[in-house]
Amino acid sequence: MKKGFLIFLFFSVILNTFAQKKTTKKTLPVKIDTVKTEVVEVVTKYNPKIADASKIKKNPIIKLLDNSRKKKLTYSISSAPVASNFIPKSGTVKGIDVGVKERIYNNYIAAGFGNYTSPFVEFYINNSTRFESEFGIHTKYFASFEDIKNTTLDSDFSKFSTNIFYKKEERYFDWNVSLNSERNQYNWYGLPNNNFTQSTINSIDENQTYNYFNLTGEIDFSDFYINKSNVSISYFSDIFNSKEFLLNFDTYIDLPIDFIYSKLNNLSVITSLEFLKGEFNTNYANQNGLNYSIFTLKINPEYKTVISGFSLKLGAKIVSSFDTENSVNNFLVYPDVLIKKTIFKEYLNIYGGIFGGLKTNTYKDFTEDNPYISPTLFMTQTSEKYNIFVGLNGLISNDISFNISASINDEEDKPFFIRNNSKSDGINNTSNGVSLKGYEYGNSFNVVYDDVKTTTIFAELEYDFTKRITFSSNIKFDDFKLTNQTEAWNLPTLQTTFTGKYKTNKWYATTSIFYLNERKDLLYNTSFPSSTNGFQNIKAFVDINVNGGYHFNDNFSAFLKLNNILNNNYQRFANFNVQGFQALAGITYKFDF
Repeated sequence: MKKGFLIFLFFSVILNTFAQKKTTKKTLPVKIDTVKTEVVEVVTKYNPKIADASKIKKNPIIKLLDNSRKKKLTYSISSAPVASNFIPKSGTVKGIDVGVKERIYNNYIAAGFGNYTSPFVEFYINNSTRFESEFGIHTKYFASFEDIKNTTLDSDFSKFSTNIFYKKEERYFDWNVSLNSERNQYNWYGLPNNNFTQSTINSIDENQTYNYFNLTGEIDFSDFYINKSNVSISYFSDIFNSKEFLLNFDTYIDLPIDFIYSKLNNLSVITSLEFLKGEFNTNYANQNGLNYSIFTLKINPEYKTVISGFSLKLGAKIVSSFDTENSVNNFLVYPDVLIKKTIFKEYLNIYGGIFGGLKTNTYKDFTEDNPYISPTLFMTQTSEKYNIFVGLNGLISNDISFNISASINDEEDKPFFIRNNSKSDGINNTSNGVSLKGYEYGNSFNVVYDDVKTTTIFAELEYDFTKRITFSSNIKFDDFKLTNQTEAWNLPTLQTTFTGKYKTNKWYATTSIFYLNERKDLLYNTSFPSSTNGFQNIKAFVDINVNGGYHFNDNFSAFLKLNNILNNNYQRFANFNVQGFQALAGITYKFDF
Protein backbone atom coordinates (compact mmCIF):
# COMPACT_ATOMS: atom_id res chain seq x y z
CA MET A 1 0.00 0.00 0.00
CA LYS A 2 2.90 2.35 0.75
CA LYS A 3 4.53 1.37 -2.55
CA GLY A 4 1.37 2.33 -4.46
CA PHE A 5 1.12 5.63 -2.66
CA LEU A 6 4.72 6.56 -3.58
CA ILE A 7 4.15 5.72 -7.27
CA PHE A 8 0.92 7.88 -7.30
CA LEU A 9 2.77 10.82 -5.68
CA PHE A 10 5.67 10.58 -8.19
CA PHE A 11 3.42 10.73 -11.26
CA SER A 12 1.37 13.60 -9.80
CA VAL A 13 4.50 15.79 -9.37
CA ILE A 14 5.71 15.00 -12.94
CA LEU A 15 2.32 15.86 -14.54
CA ASN A 16 1.89 19.03 -12.53
CA THR A 17 5.35 20.30 -13.52
CA PHE A 18 4.81 19.80 -17.27
CA ALA A 19 1.26 21.17 -17.23
CA GLN A 20 1.89 24.43 -15.33
CA LYS A 21 5.47 25.53 -15.78
CA LYS A 22 5.89 28.21 -18.40
CA THR A 23 8.66 30.78 -18.29
CA THR A 24 8.35 34.29 -19.82
CA LYS A 25 10.95 36.99 -19.69
CA LYS A 26 10.08 40.69 -19.65
CA THR A 27 12.60 43.54 -19.42
CA LEU A 28 11.30 46.75 -17.80
CA PRO A 29 12.91 50.01 -18.90
CA VAL A 30 14.90 51.81 -16.28
CA LYS A 31 13.97 55.50 -15.97
CA ILE A 32 15.48 56.22 -12.57
CA ASP A 33 18.86 54.90 -11.53
CA THR A 34 17.57 54.00 -8.08
CA VAL A 35 15.29 51.27 -9.49
CA LYS A 36 17.01 48.09 -10.58
CA THR A 37 15.95 45.95 -13.49
CA GLU A 38 13.96 42.90 -12.33
CA VAL A 39 12.81 39.75 -14.05
CA VAL A 40 9.13 38.88 -13.25
CA GLU A 41 8.04 35.34 -13.80
CA VAL A 42 4.23 34.82 -14.16
CA VAL A 43 2.70 31.41 -13.95
CA THR A 44 -0.98 31.23 -15.09
CA LYS A 45 -3.60 28.80 -16.32
CA TYR A 46 -5.80 31.08 -18.41
CA ASN A 47 -5.82 34.69 -19.72
CA PRO A 48 -9.48 35.77 -20.12
CA LYS A 49 -10.58 38.14 -22.89
CA ILE A 50 -13.55 40.50 -23.04
CA ALA A 51 -15.15 38.42 -25.77
CA ASP A 52 -15.18 35.44 -23.45
CA ALA A 53 -17.39 37.21 -20.87
CA SER A 54 -21.05 36.18 -20.55
CA LYS A 55 -24.16 37.75 -18.85
CA ILE A 56 -25.02 36.82 -15.34
CA LYS A 57 -28.45 35.20 -15.61
CA LYS A 58 -29.18 34.67 -11.94
CA ASN A 59 -29.78 37.22 -9.21
CA PRO A 60 -27.13 37.32 -6.56
CA ILE A 61 -27.90 35.59 -3.33
CA ILE A 62 -27.50 37.88 -0.34
CA LYS A 63 -26.77 36.20 2.91
CA LEU A 64 -27.72 38.07 6.03
CA LEU A 65 -25.65 38.06 9.10
CA ASP A 66 -27.07 36.08 11.94
CA ASN A 67 -27.57 39.29 13.91
CA SER A 68 -29.82 40.71 11.14
CA ARG A 69 -32.20 37.74 10.88
CA LYS A 70 -35.72 37.93 12.37
CA LYS A 71 -36.07 35.92 15.47
CA LYS A 72 -39.14 33.85 16.19
CA LEU A 73 -41.28 35.39 18.89
CA THR A 74 -42.09 33.04 21.67
CA TYR A 75 -44.44 33.80 24.54
CA SER A 76 -46.29 32.04 27.28
CA ILE A 77 -49.40 32.89 29.26
CA SER A 78 -49.41 32.60 32.97
CA SER A 79 -52.66 31.21 34.32
CA ALA A 80 -52.28 32.86 37.68
CA PRO A 81 -55.50 34.72 38.68
CA VAL A 82 -55.47 38.54 38.58
CA ALA A 83 -57.63 40.60 40.91
CA SER A 84 -60.09 42.99 39.22
CA ASN A 85 -62.17 45.87 40.50
CA PHE A 86 -64.58 45.86 37.50
CA ILE A 87 -68.16 44.78 38.29
CA PRO A 88 -70.51 44.71 35.29
CA LYS A 89 -73.89 46.34 35.72
CA SER A 90 -77.08 45.65 33.84
CA GLY A 91 -78.05 48.31 31.30
CA THR A 92 -74.52 49.54 30.61
CA VAL A 93 -73.84 47.38 27.55
CA LYS A 94 -74.36 49.39 24.34
CA GLY A 95 -74.73 48.17 20.78
CA ILE A 96 -76.08 49.09 17.38
CA ASP A 97 -79.79 49.81 17.38
CA VAL A 98 -81.12 48.09 14.28
CA GLY A 99 -84.73 48.55 15.33
CA VAL A 100 -87.50 46.03 15.29
CA LYS A 101 -88.10 44.31 11.99
CA GLU A 102 -91.53 45.35 10.78
CA ARG A 103 -93.80 42.58 9.65
CA ILE A 104 -95.23 43.13 6.19
CA TYR A 105 -98.84 42.10 5.58
CA ASN A 106 -100.47 41.57 2.20
CA ASN A 107 -103.78 43.17 3.15
CA TYR A 108 -105.08 46.09 5.15
CA ILE A 109 -108.25 48.06 5.81
CA ALA A 110 -108.44 51.60 7.19
CA ALA A 111 -111.43 53.65 8.27
CA GLY A 112 -111.82 57.07 9.82
CA PHE A 113 -114.07 60.06 10.35
CA GLY A 114 -113.46 63.79 10.68
CA ASN A 115 -115.06 67.17 11.10
CA TYR A 116 -116.89 68.66 8.10
CA THR A 117 -118.71 65.27 8.21
CA SER A 118 -115.83 63.52 6.47
CA PRO A 119 -115.89 59.71 6.20
CA PHE A 120 -112.79 57.86 5.01
CA VAL A 121 -112.44 54.19 3.95
CA GLU A 122 -109.52 52.44 2.25
CA PHE A 123 -108.65 48.80 1.78
CA TYR A 124 -106.17 46.68 -0.14
CA ILE A 125 -106.60 42.94 -0.73
CA ASN A 126 -103.79 40.96 -2.31
CA ASN A 127 -103.28 37.26 -2.97
CA SER A 128 -100.40 35.31 -4.51
CA THR A 129 -100.41 31.73 -5.80
CA ARG A 130 -97.68 29.14 -6.02
CA PHE A 131 -97.83 29.41 -9.81
CA GLU A 132 -96.14 32.83 -9.65
CA SER A 133 -99.26 34.87 -10.18
CA GLU A 134 -100.70 37.71 -8.12
CA PHE A 135 -103.98 39.56 -8.07
CA GLY A 136 -105.54 42.19 -5.88
CA ILE A 137 -107.88 45.13 -5.44
CA HIS A 138 -107.36 48.59 -3.95
CA THR A 139 -110.26 50.93 -3.13
CA LYS A 140 -110.32 54.37 -1.53
CA TYR A 141 -113.21 56.66 -0.62
CA PHE A 142 -113.07 60.10 0.98
CA ALA A 143 -115.79 62.73 1.22
CA SER A 144 -116.81 65.90 3.01
CA PHE A 145 -120.52 66.65 3.31
CA GLU A 146 -120.40 69.88 5.33
CA ASP A 147 -120.20 73.24 3.55
CA ILE A 148 -117.32 75.66 3.89
CA LYS A 149 -118.01 78.67 6.03
CA ASN A 150 -119.37 81.77 4.23
CA THR A 151 -120.26 79.91 1.01
CA THR A 152 -123.78 80.30 -0.35
CA LEU A 153 -123.61 77.26 -2.65
CA ASP A 154 -122.94 73.64 -1.75
CA SER A 155 -119.21 73.09 -1.29
CA ASP A 156 -119.15 69.40 -0.41
CA PHE A 157 -117.13 66.88 -2.43
CA SER A 158 -116.40 63.17 -2.67
CA LYS A 159 -113.66 61.04 -4.24
CA PHE A 160 -113.86 57.34 -5.04
CA SER A 161 -111.24 55.23 -6.81
CA THR A 162 -110.68 51.52 -7.30
CA ASN A 163 -108.01 49.41 -8.97
CA ILE A 164 -108.14 45.70 -9.83
CA PHE A 165 -104.98 44.02 -11.15
CA TYR A 166 -103.58 40.64 -12.12
CA LYS A 167 -99.87 39.75 -12.58
CA LYS A 168 -98.27 36.61 -14.00
CA GLU A 169 -94.65 35.46 -14.32
CA GLU A 170 -93.92 33.35 -17.38
CA ARG A 171 -90.64 31.69 -18.36
CA TYR A 172 -89.36 34.44 -20.67
CA PHE A 173 -91.53 37.40 -19.71
CA ASP A 174 -93.87 38.86 -17.08
CA TRP A 175 -97.21 40.45 -17.83
CA ASN A 176 -99.93 42.26 -15.94
CA VAL A 177 -103.31 43.83 -16.60
CA SER A 178 -105.25 46.33 -14.49
CA LEU A 179 -108.62 48.06 -14.50
CA ASN A 180 -108.87 51.49 -12.88
CA SER A 181 -111.93 53.60 -12.27
CA GLU A 182 -112.73 56.89 -10.53
CA ARG A 183 -115.85 58.85 -9.66
CA ASN A 184 -115.26 62.34 -8.25
CA GLN A 185 -117.95 64.85 -7.35
CA TYR A 186 -117.35 68.61 -6.90
CA ASN A 187 -119.36 71.84 -6.79
CA TRP A 188 -118.77 75.20 -8.46
CA TYR A 189 -119.29 77.11 -5.22
CA GLY A 190 -116.90 80.03 -5.88
CA LEU A 191 -119.36 82.81 -6.77
CA PRO A 192 -117.90 86.28 -7.41
CA ASN A 193 -119.10 89.29 -5.42
CA ASN A 194 -121.98 90.16 -7.74
CA ASN A 195 -124.69 90.48 -5.04
CA PHE A 196 -126.69 87.50 -6.26
CA THR A 197 -130.30 87.43 -5.13
CA GLN A 198 -131.51 84.48 -3.12
CA SER A 199 -133.82 83.36 -5.94
CA THR A 200 -130.91 83.36 -8.38
CA ILE A 201 -128.77 81.37 -5.94
CA ASN A 202 -131.55 78.84 -5.48
CA SER A 203 -131.74 78.31 -9.26
CA ILE A 204 -128.04 77.39 -9.60
CA ASP A 205 -127.23 73.71 -10.04
CA GLU A 206 -123.56 73.80 -9.07
CA ASN A 207 -122.81 70.06 -9.15
CA GLN A 208 -120.23 68.43 -11.42
CA THR A 209 -119.30 64.73 -11.50
CA TYR A 210 -116.34 63.15 -13.31
CA ASN A 211 -116.19 59.48 -14.34
CA TYR A 212 -113.01 57.74 -15.42
CA PHE A 213 -112.25 54.22 -16.68
CA ASN A 214 -108.83 52.92 -17.66
CA LEU A 215 -107.63 49.51 -18.89
CA THR A 216 -103.86 48.95 -18.89
CA GLY A 217 -101.74 46.01 -19.98
CA GLU A 218 -97.97 45.56 -19.77
CA ILE A 219 -95.52 42.88 -20.84
CA ASP A 220 -91.91 42.83 -19.58
CA PHE A 221 -89.34 40.61 -21.33
CA SER A 222 -86.42 39.15 -19.37
CA ASP A 223 -83.89 38.78 -22.21
CA PHE A 224 -84.99 40.34 -25.47
CA TYR A 225 -84.41 43.41 -27.61
CA ILE A 226 -87.80 44.71 -26.44
CA ASN A 227 -87.53 45.47 -22.71
CA LYS A 228 -91.19 46.11 -22.15
CA SER A 229 -94.31 47.29 -23.89
CA ASN A 230 -97.55 48.68 -22.50
CA VAL A 231 -100.92 49.77 -23.81
CA SER A 232 -103.48 51.99 -22.07
CA ILE A 233 -107.08 52.75 -23.06
CA SER A 234 -108.94 55.47 -21.13
CA TYR A 235 -112.42 56.97 -21.17
CA PHE A 236 -113.34 60.16 -19.29
CA SER A 237 -116.74 61.87 -19.05
CA ASP A 238 -118.87 64.22 -16.96
CA ILE A 239 -122.59 64.87 -16.37
CA PHE A 240 -122.66 67.46 -19.19
CA ASN A 241 -122.05 64.74 -21.82
CA SER A 242 -118.41 65.70 -22.27
CA LYS A 243 -116.43 62.72 -23.55
CA GLU A 244 -112.75 61.96 -23.98
CA PHE A 245 -111.02 58.85 -25.33
CA LEU A 246 -107.26 58.34 -25.00
CA LEU A 247 -105.10 55.52 -26.38
CA ASN A 248 -101.40 55.12 -25.52
CA PHE A 249 -99.04 52.45 -26.80
CA ASP A 250 -95.40 52.61 -25.61
CA THR A 251 -92.47 50.29 -26.34
CA TYR A 252 -88.97 50.31 -24.81
CA ILE A 253 -86.27 48.79 -27.03
CA ASP A 254 -82.57 48.00 -26.42
CA LEU A 255 -80.57 47.77 -29.66
CA PRO A 256 -77.01 46.34 -29.58
CA ILE A 257 -74.60 48.45 -31.66
CA ASP A 258 -71.33 46.78 -30.64
CA PHE A 259 -70.95 45.54 -34.22
CA ILE A 260 -69.88 49.11 -35.05
CA TYR A 261 -67.34 49.21 -32.23
CA SER A 262 -66.94 46.52 -29.60
CA LYS A 263 -66.93 48.92 -26.64
CA LEU A 264 -70.22 50.63 -27.47
CA ASN A 265 -73.19 50.24 -25.13
CA ASN A 266 -76.70 49.42 -26.28
CA LEU A 267 -78.85 52.11 -27.86
CA SER A 268 -82.18 52.63 -26.08
CA VAL A 269 -85.21 53.62 -28.15
CA ILE A 270 -88.59 54.59 -26.71
CA THR A 271 -91.46 54.65 -29.16
CA SER A 272 -94.89 56.04 -28.38
CA LEU A 273 -98.18 56.13 -30.25
CA GLU A 274 -100.92 58.36 -28.86
CA PHE A 275 -104.45 59.06 -30.00
CA LEU A 276 -106.76 61.56 -28.27
CA LYS A 277 -110.35 62.27 -29.26
CA GLY A 278 -112.98 64.22 -27.32
CA GLU A 279 -115.92 66.58 -27.45
CA PHE A 280 -117.78 69.22 -25.41
CA ASN A 281 -121.44 69.95 -26.02
CA THR A 282 -120.98 73.73 -25.99
CA ASN A 283 -118.35 76.38 -25.67
CA TYR A 284 -118.67 79.25 -23.19
CA ALA A 285 -119.61 81.96 -25.70
CA ASN A 286 -122.41 80.11 -27.50
CA GLN A 287 -124.12 76.76 -27.95
CA ASN A 288 -121.65 75.48 -30.57
CA GLY A 289 -119.92 72.21 -29.74
CA LEU A 290 -116.17 71.74 -29.43
CA ASN A 291 -114.43 68.67 -30.84
CA TYR A 292 -110.78 67.70 -30.78
CA SER A 293 -108.83 64.83 -32.35
CA ILE A 294 -105.03 64.56 -32.12
CA PHE A 295 -102.76 61.73 -33.27
CA THR A 296 -99.11 61.78 -32.13
CA LEU A 297 -96.14 59.53 -32.94
CA LYS A 298 -92.95 59.84 -30.85
CA ILE A 299 -89.51 58.25 -31.20
CA ASN A 300 -86.90 58.88 -28.50
CA PRO A 301 -83.46 57.28 -29.11
CA GLU A 302 -80.88 57.76 -26.37
CA TYR A 303 -77.33 56.55 -25.74
CA LYS A 304 -75.71 56.40 -22.29
CA THR A 305 -71.96 56.21 -21.70
CA VAL A 306 -69.13 57.45 -19.47
CA ILE A 307 -66.22 59.46 -20.92
CA SER A 308 -63.36 60.80 -18.75
CA GLY A 309 -65.52 60.72 -15.65
CA PHE A 310 -68.53 62.38 -17.35
CA SER A 311 -71.78 60.42 -17.37
CA LEU A 312 -73.56 61.23 -20.62
CA LYS A 313 -77.04 60.68 -21.97
CA LEU A 314 -77.22 61.73 -25.61
CA GLY A 315 -80.59 61.60 -27.30
CA ALA A 316 -83.33 63.31 -29.24
CA LYS A 317 -87.13 63.29 -29.39
CA ILE A 318 -88.64 63.07 -32.85
CA VAL A 319 -92.36 63.88 -32.92
CA SER A 320 -95.03 63.86 -35.60
CA SER A 321 -98.40 65.34 -34.63
CA PHE A 322 -101.66 65.54 -36.59
CA ASP A 323 -104.53 67.73 -35.32
CA THR A 324 -107.34 66.62 -37.62
CA GLU A 325 -110.01 69.02 -36.27
CA ASN A 326 -107.86 72.12 -36.85
CA SER A 327 -105.93 70.73 -39.86
CA VAL A 328 -102.57 71.36 -38.17
CA ASN A 329 -99.68 68.96 -38.75
CA ASN A 330 -96.27 69.22 -37.11
CA PHE A 331 -92.93 67.48 -37.43
CA LEU A 332 -90.72 68.45 -34.49
CA VAL A 333 -87.28 67.47 -33.14
CA TYR A 334 -86.32 68.16 -29.53
CA PRO A 335 -82.96 67.71 -27.74
CA ASP A 336 -82.54 65.21 -24.90
CA VAL A 337 -79.07 65.58 -23.36
CA LEU A 338 -77.91 65.06 -19.76
CA ILE A 339 -74.35 65.42 -18.43
CA LYS A 340 -73.15 64.53 -14.91
CA LYS A 341 -69.70 64.84 -13.34
CA THR A 342 -68.42 64.01 -9.87
CA ILE A 343 -66.21 66.82 -8.52
CA PHE A 344 -65.59 65.43 -5.03
CA LYS A 345 -66.64 61.83 -4.58
CA GLU A 346 -69.95 61.58 -2.69
CA TYR A 347 -69.80 65.25 -1.67
CA LEU A 348 -70.20 67.34 -4.83
CA ASN A 349 -71.64 66.56 -8.26
CA ILE A 350 -72.41 68.88 -11.12
CA TYR A 351 -75.04 68.20 -13.75
CA GLY A 352 -76.65 69.96 -16.66
CA GLY A 353 -78.43 69.37 -19.91
CA ILE A 354 -81.17 70.33 -22.29
CA PHE A 355 -84.43 68.60 -23.17
CA GLY A 356 -87.80 69.31 -24.72
CA GLY A 357 -90.98 67.58 -25.79
CA LEU A 358 -94.56 67.77 -26.96
CA LYS A 359 -97.24 67.27 -24.30
CA THR A 360 -100.81 66.32 -25.14
CA ASN A 361 -103.17 68.17 -22.81
CA THR A 362 -106.29 66.26 -21.78
CA TYR A 363 -109.54 67.17 -20.07
CA LYS A 364 -108.76 64.57 -17.41
CA ASP A 365 -105.39 66.20 -16.59
CA PHE A 366 -106.95 69.64 -16.33
CA THR A 367 -109.58 68.43 -13.86
CA GLU A 368 -106.86 66.97 -11.64
CA ASP A 369 -105.07 70.34 -11.52
CA ASN A 370 -108.27 72.37 -11.14
CA PRO A 371 -111.57 70.49 -10.66
CA TYR A 372 -113.55 73.73 -11.07
CA ILE A 373 -113.00 74.21 -14.81
CA SER A 374 -115.98 74.46 -17.13
CA PRO A 375 -116.71 71.76 -19.77
CA THR A 376 -116.17 74.31 -22.55
CA LEU A 377 -112.46 74.05 -23.30
CA PHE A 378 -110.38 74.46 -26.41
CA MET A 379 -107.84 71.62 -26.41
CA THR A 380 -104.40 71.75 -27.99
CA GLN A 381 -100.86 70.50 -27.31
CA THR A 382 -98.05 72.26 -25.45
CA SER A 383 -94.63 72.34 -27.09
CA GLU A 384 -91.67 72.65 -24.75
CA LYS A 385 -89.09 73.85 -27.26
CA TYR A 386 -86.22 73.57 -24.80
CA ASN A 387 -85.44 73.42 -21.12
CA ILE A 388 -81.81 74.25 -20.33
CA PHE A 389 -80.73 73.45 -16.78
CA VAL A 390 -77.62 73.25 -14.62
CA GLY A 391 -77.22 72.25 -11.01
CA LEU A 392 -75.16 70.99 -8.10
CA ASN A 393 -75.96 68.22 -5.62
CA GLY A 394 -74.13 66.27 -2.98
CA LEU A 395 -73.44 66.13 0.75
CA ILE A 396 -72.46 68.90 3.14
CA SER A 397 -71.85 66.21 5.77
CA ASN A 398 -72.90 62.61 6.23
CA ASP A 399 -76.25 63.87 7.55
CA ILE A 400 -77.00 66.81 5.22
CA SER A 401 -77.65 66.54 1.48
CA PHE A 402 -78.52 69.33 -0.96
CA ASN A 403 -79.56 70.07 -4.52
CA ILE A 404 -79.48 73.46 -6.29
CA SER A 405 -80.52 74.06 -9.89
CA ALA A 406 -81.37 76.83 -12.33
CA SER A 407 -83.23 76.46 -15.62
CA ILE A 408 -84.65 78.39 -18.57
CA ASN A 409 -87.76 76.92 -20.17
CA ASP A 410 -89.34 78.03 -23.45
CA GLU A 411 -92.90 76.79 -24.06
CA GLU A 412 -95.46 77.33 -26.79
CA ASP A 413 -99.16 77.17 -25.82
CA LYS A 414 -98.62 76.81 -22.10
CA PRO A 415 -102.07 76.50 -20.39
CA PHE A 416 -103.32 78.86 -17.66
CA PHE A 417 -106.54 78.76 -15.63
CA ILE A 418 -108.54 81.98 -15.84
CA ARG A 419 -111.92 82.71 -14.26
CA ASN A 420 -114.94 82.81 -16.57
CA ASN A 421 -117.02 85.98 -16.64
CA SER A 422 -120.50 85.58 -15.19
CA LYS A 423 -123.44 85.53 -17.59
CA SER A 424 -125.71 86.68 -14.75
CA ASP A 425 -125.81 90.16 -13.26
CA GLY A 426 -126.93 88.67 -9.97
CA ILE A 427 -130.62 88.82 -10.76
CA ASN A 428 -131.24 86.94 -14.00
CA ASN A 429 -130.67 83.21 -14.41
CA THR A 430 -131.15 83.03 -18.18
CA SER A 431 -129.20 84.18 -21.23
CA ASN A 432 -130.90 84.63 -24.62
CA GLY A 433 -133.89 82.75 -23.25
CA VAL A 434 -131.80 79.72 -22.21
CA SER A 435 -131.39 78.78 -18.56
CA LEU A 436 -127.85 79.26 -17.32
CA LYS A 437 -125.83 76.18 -16.43
CA GLY A 438 -124.28 75.75 -13.02
CA TYR A 439 -120.82 76.90 -14.19
CA GLU A 440 -121.96 80.12 -15.97
CA TYR A 441 -122.19 82.40 -12.93
CA GLY A 442 -118.52 83.41 -12.82
CA ASN A 443 -117.81 80.38 -10.63
CA SER A 444 -115.75 78.28 -13.07
CA PHE A 445 -112.49 78.51 -14.98
CA ASN A 446 -111.50 78.43 -18.61
CA VAL A 447 -108.11 77.53 -20.09
CA VAL A 448 -106.07 80.06 -22.07
CA TYR A 449 -102.76 79.41 -23.81
CA ASP A 450 -99.70 81.59 -24.28
CA ASP A 451 -96.06 81.37 -25.31
CA VAL A 452 -94.02 81.65 -22.11
CA LYS A 453 -90.36 81.76 -21.21
CA THR A 454 -89.79 80.75 -17.57
CA THR A 455 -86.63 81.20 -15.50
CA THR A 456 -86.61 78.91 -12.45
CA ILE A 457 -84.32 78.68 -9.42
CA PHE A 458 -84.81 75.64 -7.21
CA ALA A 459 -83.07 74.51 -4.01
CA GLU A 460 -83.69 71.67 -1.58
CA LEU A 461 -82.03 70.50 1.61
CA GLU A 462 -82.43 67.31 3.65
CA TYR A 463 -81.09 66.78 7.16
CA ASP A 464 -81.04 63.44 9.03
CA PHE A 465 -81.08 64.90 12.54
CA THR A 466 -81.17 61.45 14.12
CA LYS A 467 -82.07 57.96 12.95
CA ARG A 468 -85.66 58.74 13.88
CA ILE A 469 -85.98 62.42 12.96
CA THR A 470 -85.42 63.89 9.50
CA PHE A 471 -86.06 67.34 8.04
CA SER A 472 -86.35 68.44 4.43
CA SER A 473 -87.13 71.74 2.77
CA ASN A 474 -87.33 73.14 -0.74
CA ILE A 475 -87.93 76.50 -2.36
CA LYS A 476 -88.84 77.36 -5.94
CA PHE A 477 -88.85 80.75 -7.65
CA ASP A 478 -90.34 81.29 -11.14
CA ASP A 479 -90.08 84.34 -13.36
CA PHE A 480 -92.61 84.26 -16.23
CA LYS A 481 -92.15 86.21 -19.48
CA LEU A 482 -95.46 86.05 -21.38
CA THR A 483 -96.19 86.95 -24.99
CA ASN A 484 -99.89 87.90 -24.97
CA GLN A 485 -101.27 87.47 -21.43
CA THR A 486 -100.54 90.14 -18.84
CA GLU A 487 -100.11 87.68 -15.93
CA ALA A 488 -99.44 84.00 -15.28
CA TRP A 489 -102.99 83.49 -14.05
CA ASN A 490 -103.41 81.63 -10.74
CA LEU A 491 -99.73 80.60 -10.69
CA PRO A 492 -97.38 81.57 -7.82
CA THR A 493 -93.92 82.93 -8.44
CA LEU A 494 -92.63 81.70 -5.06
CA GLN A 495 -93.49 78.47 -3.28
CA THR A 496 -91.74 76.60 -0.51
CA THR A 497 -92.27 73.44 1.53
CA PHE A 498 -90.89 72.24 4.85
CA THR A 499 -91.31 68.64 6.02
CA GLY A 500 -90.36 66.95 9.27
CA LYS A 501 -90.62 63.21 9.97
CA TYR A 502 -90.45 61.27 13.22
CA LYS A 503 -90.65 57.51 13.59
CA THR A 504 -90.14 54.95 16.34
CA ASN A 505 -91.26 51.38 16.77
CA LYS A 506 -94.63 52.61 18.05
CA TRP A 507 -95.05 56.27 17.06
CA TYR A 508 -94.81 58.07 13.72
CA ALA A 509 -95.55 61.64 12.64
CA THR A 510 -95.08 63.86 9.60
CA THR A 511 -95.38 67.64 9.58
CA SER A 512 -95.73 69.61 6.33
CA ILE A 513 -95.71 73.39 5.96
CA PHE A 514 -96.60 74.97 2.61
CA TYR A 515 -96.27 78.58 1.49
CA LEU A 516 -97.49 80.14 -1.78
CA ASN A 517 -97.15 83.82 -2.50
CA GLU A 518 -99.72 86.10 -4.08
CA ARG A 519 -101.38 85.14 -7.36
CA LYS A 520 -103.62 87.02 -9.79
CA ASP A 521 -106.86 86.52 -11.72
CA LEU A 522 -109.09 88.76 -13.85
CA LEU A 523 -111.90 91.10 -12.90
CA TYR A 524 -114.67 92.07 -15.34
CA ASN A 525 -116.69 95.28 -15.76
CA THR A 526 -120.12 93.70 -16.13
CA SER A 527 -121.66 90.38 -16.99
CA PHE A 528 -120.60 88.42 -20.08
CA PRO A 529 -119.62 89.63 -22.62
CA SER A 530 -117.63 92.53 -21.21
CA SER A 531 -114.12 93.92 -21.05
CA THR A 532 -111.78 93.31 -18.14
CA ASN A 533 -111.50 95.64 -15.17
CA GLY A 534 -108.12 95.03 -13.58
CA PHE A 535 -106.79 92.18 -11.48
CA GLN A 536 -108.07 90.19 -8.55
CA ASN A 537 -105.30 89.55 -6.04
CA ILE A 538 -105.34 86.12 -4.42
CA LYS A 539 -103.57 86.43 -1.10
CA ALA A 540 -100.51 84.43 -0.08
CA PHE A 541 -101.04 81.69 2.46
CA VAL A 542 -99.32 79.31 4.87
CA ASP A 543 -100.78 75.84 5.40
CA ILE A 544 -99.57 73.58 8.25
CA ASN A 545 -100.53 69.90 8.31
CA VAL A 546 -99.69 67.03 10.68
CA ASN A 547 -100.19 63.33 10.02
CA GLY A 548 -99.32 60.82 12.73
CA GLY A 549 -100.25 57.61 14.46
CA TYR A 550 -99.52 54.88 16.97
CA HIS A 551 -98.95 51.13 16.42
CA PHE A 552 -100.63 49.07 19.12
CA ASN A 553 -99.17 45.88 17.65
CA ASP A 554 -98.28 44.43 14.25
CA ASN A 555 -101.94 44.35 13.22
CA PHE A 556 -103.63 47.38 14.74
CA SER A 557 -102.70 51.04 14.56
CA ALA A 558 -104.46 54.38 14.98
CA PHE A 559 -103.92 57.50 12.87
CA LEU A 560 -104.72 61.20 13.14
CA LYS A 561 -104.61 63.80 10.34
CA LEU A 562 -104.71 67.53 11.09
CA ASN A 563 -104.92 69.92 8.12
CA ASN A 564 -104.85 73.72 7.98
CA ILE A 565 -103.95 73.89 11.65
CA LEU A 566 -103.79 77.70 11.55
CA ASN A 567 -107.44 77.73 10.34
CA ASN A 568 -106.53 80.13 7.52
CA ASN A 569 -109.39 81.10 5.23
CA TYR A 570 -107.25 81.22 2.08
CA GLN A 571 -108.07 80.62 -1.59
CA ARG A 572 -106.32 78.06 -3.77
CA PHE A 573 -108.12 79.48 -6.84
CA ALA A 574 -109.95 82.78 -7.22
CA ASN A 575 -113.15 82.87 -5.08
CA PHE A 576 -112.76 79.25 -3.95
CA ASN A 577 -112.08 79.26 -0.21
CA VAL A 578 -110.68 76.11 1.35
CA GLN A 579 -111.92 74.35 4.45
CA GLY A 580 -110.65 75.65 7.78
CA PHE A 581 -109.08 73.47 10.47
CA GLN A 582 -109.67 69.80 9.64
CA ALA A 583 -109.21 66.74 11.85
CA LEU A 584 -109.58 63.12 10.77
CA ALA A 585 -108.99 60.12 13.05
CA GLY A 586 -109.23 56.40 12.38
CA ILE A 587 -107.75 52.93 12.73
CA THR A 588 -105.89 50.55 10.42
CA TYR A 589 -105.97 46.75 10.54
CA LYS A 590 -103.35 44.69 8.67
CA PHE A 591 -103.76 40.98 8.08
CA ASP A 592 -103.00 37.92 5.95
CA PHE A 593 -105.37 35.23 4.76
